[in-house]
This record gives sequence, C-alpha cells and structure tokens, in this order.
Amino acid sequence: MSLMPDISELLARARADLRMGVPVVLCDGEGKSALVVSAETLTKERLADMRTLGHPEVAITDRRAETLKARAYDGDLARVVLPEDADLEWILAVADPSGDLNSPMKGPLQSRRSDSAALHRLAIALAKSARLLPAAVVVPISDGAGLAAANGLTLIRHASAAPHLTERSPLHAVVAARLPMEVSEAGRLHVFRPEDGGEEHYAVEIGRPDRSKPVLARLHSACFTGDLMGSLKCDCGPQLRGALAQMGDEGAGVLLYLNQEGRGIGLANKMRAYFLQDQGFDTVEANHRLGFEDDERDFRLGSDILKELGFSAVRLLTNNPAKIAMMEKTGIAVTERVPLKVGETSHNRGYLATKAAKSGHLL
Repeated sequence: MSLMPDISELLARARADLRMGVPVVLCDGEGKSALVVSAETLTKERLADMRTLGHPEVAITDRRAETLKARAYDGDLARVVLPEDADLEWILAVADPSGDLNSPMKGPLQSRRSDSAALHRLAIALAKSARLLPAAVVVPISDGAGLAAANGLTLIRHASAAPHLTERSPLHAVVAARLPMEVSEAGRLHVFRPEDGGEEHYAVEIGRPDRSKPVLARLHSACFTGDLMGSLKCDCGPQLRGALAQMGDEGAGVLLYLNQEGRGIGLANKMRAYFLQDQGFDTVEANHRLGFEDDERDFRLGSDILKELGFSAVRLLTNNPAKIAMMEKTGIAVTERVPLKVGETSHNRGYLATKAAKSGHLL
C-alpha cells in the first residue's frame, strides 16, 4: 500500500511542525538522534521538557555566529552550548538580531566542536525551508524513533532528507486560464505547483509568443511590499509593471512570478531585515546578521517553468547577471540582456547601490 507518507511529505509535515513550535526528531545512519525545535517558535514549557532529555544546543549559521563572535567550528554553522541558567529570552536573543544593538551580546558563547554536526545542519536547513529564522534548539537523544513514536512526533532520517533540501522539487502545471490585463487583453495565467507542498509559482503569458524564437521574459521574485503596497524601499514594483508594459508594447512575452519573497527568506524575515536596515545596516549586512546568505533564491525554478511552457531561448529583462548565468547553466539560452532600470527613489538609492556593489547588479 502507498498510504505511508514519502520523504517529501514528511518534510512538509516537519516544516509545519516547526512553524507551530512542535519538535521533530532527526536521525542519522549511525544511530544518533536529536530532538529539534525552531528557536523562533519554542515555548518555555517545551524548553523545560527538552532539558529533561539532555543538554540543549542552539544551532546557528556561520553568518549569525560571526555577528555574535561565536566559534563556527563546523564551518557553515556553530553549535552554541545552552548555559544552565539561560532562558527562552536568551535563546531568542541568539537567534534574532533585532536587539543586538540594545543589548550587546550575550557571551562569551561556548561552541561545541566534537562529534558530527550533520543533524544540526539538517535542523537549520529545515528552519530555512519553513521560512523561519535559521536557528534551532537541538537536544541529542538516545532513542529517537522511540521518542517520536511515544509522543506522536515527526521522524526525519538524514540520509533521505538531506538531498531533498538541496534539490528543487519538480513543478507541475495545475491550471491555465485567460487573464485580460491593463497592459494586454491577450493575457494568460499559468499556475505551477511543486511536489513537496511548497509555494506555488506563476507564469503570466502576454499574447502568443512564438516558441521557436527567443521570448521577452522576466524572472520576478514576489515582493509583497513593492508589488502590492508600492514600497519605496525597493524597485520591485516598478520593475514588475515596467516588464509587463514592455511585453504589452511588443505584443508578446512571459513573466515568471516566483514566490521567493525577500530574496528567498520569506516576508517575516524580510521585515526583520528592514528593521535592521533602519538601524543602519545595508541589505546584505542585514541578511548576514539574520543568519542568511546574500541571496537564498533558486532561479532554476524559472528555467523549469520556461521549459514546461515550451521555451528554450529568452531575451531576459534583468539587471542581475546571476539570473543570466543560471538560465544558461540550466539549458535556457539568453540571446540578449534587456536592461530594466526603473524605480529609483531617495528611499531606495542606497539599496540599489548595495545591489550594484555587493551583488553585481548592472545598474
């Protein structure tokens, strides 16, 4: 029978658990297990219960560790030992940088350096994929399978899960329908859904693009604040409307609307980054203080959708060389880069300068 959930379905369950503050159990292939909960959603009651099982650690990325002056002995992460007198507020202060300037840290912090960090690494990857802060409270335990069965917890095995968190989930077309728009009455919206239960992505097709020729295309990452609210802190809204207008003027094009808010960190974390920007950090520095990389997006999604729609070559509306490189690497020919320089304001001038200086955008 096929009633049992497969690994992608178990990971979707684990993401939902972490978002609600429910622990999950991780196991490796060497008999080691850990009880894991998101630092962001942990409660006092569950922290007390976890302490009865062992000695908790807070797993954070090397980016966050650098801010906290914690030793990242494992390279890409640090396993910060939780002091006996540390409470929930202490854990949140390690995970969330919003109070860093008000209460300079927190240490000296002691980082663990013995044994494998594989389960801690998996815990951070799960938190990231759930659009939570990349920090997890981890308690090594002896019988993970037994604890999971006794408490109804989701059990994730490292060997099965790790590849799924680095590979993108296959996308499948769900539905397409006519969508008359201001820029063109000949519009059509395609909805694509990944197998892993993640966010859906969309393709807006203008006119009837010839599949045998390079199509005017844009990979646009969702931006609630810019696209919907008219935020002046970024140029996303003007880029979205400018790209659609140009496609309407030419009579054909395809805009891929990818649900990768905040460079792939999610809206809540994006707002945390905005809070840090108000303290004087630029967009890259803010991401690093949160524990993220400069850009966590996966532009391969755009290539997958273009191929599904029957396109093999594009004239790409972009200022971002990384999008061009990824299209070429994944088999979509970029015959022309079409600049899209719109939307500069006094509020976003520094943001645009950072994109040019630190992210290589051609502005």
